[in-house]
Amino acid sequence: MKIVAAFKVVPDDQDIQVLQDGSLDYSKAKGVVSAYDLNALEFSARLAAETSGSVTAVSVGPASIDDPKLKKNVLARGIDELVMAADDRYGDLDAHAAAEALAVLVGNAAPFDLVVCGGGSADNYAQQVDIQLAAKLGLPVVNGVTKAEVGASSLVVERVTEQAVETIEVPLPAVVSVLPDAAEPRIPGMKDILAAGKKPMSTVDAGEPAARAVEVASCKAPKGAERKLEVLDASDDGAIERFVAALKASL
Repeated sequence: MKIVAAFKVVPDDQDIQVLQDGSLDYSKAKGVVSAYDLNALEFSARLAAETSGSVTAVSVGPASIDDPKLKKNVLARGIDELVMAADDRYGDLDAHAAAEALAVLVGNAAPFDLVVCGGGSADNYAQQVDIQLAAKLGLPVVNGVTKAEVGASSLVVERVTEQAVETIEVPLPAVVSVLPDAAEPRIPGMKDILAAGKKPMSTVDAGEPAARAVEVASCKAPKGAERKLEVLDASDDGAIERFVAALKASL
């Protein structure tokens, strides 16, 4: 089974600074693989191992994603090949433009059986790239996947929604996006990291970026709620009742 796993490189949220006006400073934030996409990479690697298949990971982003340490981190997770479109032209893509560029990379990897995405990106979490990517590829798509079983020419998946757990059979090739419960990301060992350096990795051109379909007016950190700093003495009469009432009022 040949699998293509799409992932996004996002700023490490531990390094993002909030300025006085609430705007976000990414200047000191290094790029890391989006946490939800780590689940997608692991899901792909496990499925490939079960079917004696292979996984090609693809990503689109600014030139900074072409980082040797980051690439080894991806390839050390059971991934066989890595293909990137790393150019500053792709530095500020919305879901529509990202799906357009990813469609080029995925198309270059054809023929394939399955395309796997994360449930959303750790920065915007728009949950749109998988759907729009499938539309551009002309393939069926299933999101919210937690389990999968490969058939002769189809994939039987368990899909979790807010109201139910569904079992869906989707013909291959197809696009699926997985939830974190689908696969806990592995921690690569030294042997995996050393082997990653010998795996094929390439940087390609995904064409001229598509025009944005969404314009961001502003992006600021939410204001922190002011704390009342009310301290109750448990030995006082009615303190427990007042505490419970205050707790309910804050919910």
